[in-house]
Amino acid sequence: MSSVQSPAAAGTGAARRAAIASFLGAVVDWYDFFLYGIIAGLLFNELFFPEVSPAIGTLAAWATFGVGFLFRPLGGIVFGHFGDRLGRKRMLVLTMLIMGLASTLIGVLPTHAQAGIWAPVLLVVLRAAQGFAVGGEWGGAALMAVENAPPKWRSLYSSGVQVGASVGLLLATFFTKISSGSMSDAAFRSWGWRVPFLISAVIVIAGLVVRAKVEESEVFTRQVATRGEGDKPRMPLIAAVRSNPQGFFAIIALRLVELLTFYGVTNFALGYGTAEFGLDRGALLDINLAVGALAIVTIPAFAYLADRYGRRPVYVGGALLGALCSVPFFWALESGSMVLIIVFAVLLVNGAHDMAVAVQQSLFTEMFGPEYRYSGAGVGYQLASVVGGGFTPFVLSSLVLWAGGGWYLVAGYFTLGCLISLVVALRLRGERRAGTAPAPAESVSTTA
Repeated sequence: MSSVQSPAAAGTGAARRAAIASFLGAVVDWYDFFLYGIIAGLLFNELFFPEVSPAIGTLAAWATFGVGFLFRPLGGIVFGHFGDRLGRKRMLVLTMLIMGLASTLIGVLPTHAQAGIWAPVLLVVLRAAQGFAVGGEWGGAALMAVENAPPKWRSLYSSGVQVGASVGLLLATFFTKISSGSMSDAAFRSWGWRVPFLISAVIVIAGLVVRAKVEESEVFTRQVATRGEGDKPRMPLIAAVRSNPQGFFAIIALRLVELLTFYGVTNFALGYGTAEFGLDRGALLDINLAVGALAIVTIPAFAYLADRYGRRPVYVGGALLGALCSVPFFWALESGSMVLIIVFAVLLVNGAHDMAVAVQQSLFTEMFGPEYRYSGAGVGYQLASVVGGGFTPFVLSSLVLWAGGGWYLVAGYFTLGCLISLVVALRLRGERRAGTAPAPAESVSTTA
């Protein structure tokens, strides 16, 4: 396997432009994706599944949320294949167009009261389109940033991809809160929830202007595009699997801490806290705003530390923190103390989650060679999203029902996932030393 090779001639100007474009693209795509989760947790059970009990309606709403994650690997495969063969930039423009169109259409979608069974059917189709688009986003955005970054600062330059996701969450929560707080509850449930989805059309246009101007990845143009057709892998994904089959399993395991802490706090806890403990919806949305804003600082800070002192220590620290704070977070929800809820939400999201995502772009892409990296890292990343992300609210809601409304099984599920990430992070091998570029034959892997 070959590791990431960044041409020495690539200047910091090109690296910064690539990092900024990746950041802004991530803001656009993740705003739309996270917005769905926020509104689904608040309203979609009654708007699209009113003929079942509230508990089953909530499960159904979370199931549609999970559908987007089922289609993320498909997006990773399709966009990864053509991204490895035709270039990263074209695919990133296409993913943004698809995401923006799907989100705007959700904003004008009829509810069950207006269209009957067709309402949830169309909702699932549009959610699938969102998942398909975002499935190709991370791999391309990460590669554009990593492959253009200076060798010793790859984590820092590529951390903007995850900062963009946090800003997307911030904007999605902000516009939801503004819509919810500026009108009556009845008006918000009737039409106000549509406004944040319609705003996405404007955000997408701005993102397309920026993304269309960015140059193609230096690594792709020098090491892949110049090769003859016979020298390129016909199926980049198969080539990636053959080069590092353990890499896919390692990515899935490593992402558990990130996925469980993030979606557990920002999506599941929002619905669970309001329904089970009567917590104020606006206060919980404020927590989402707080962790999203703080991530703008914490993610690049942890990325800087990873470039200086190594990625493994940072990742291990995040997984350990997640395991230790899972039970206290749900205990804080039950207590109703907003101070404690904020403390443990910050520890889980801005600590455990942000420590993990700060280094994922450089860590995961270095597991695969440049000619099949979009497919390898991108599909592995999206497979993990299905296993540990998309159905997390659904699984957690099921565990709550099984436990008669209690959170103990949920906390155990959190802790177990974080411990799995911890074990795999401890077994990482081949990580580059801080401040040095990897040797041509070096790669990041895990022990068997």
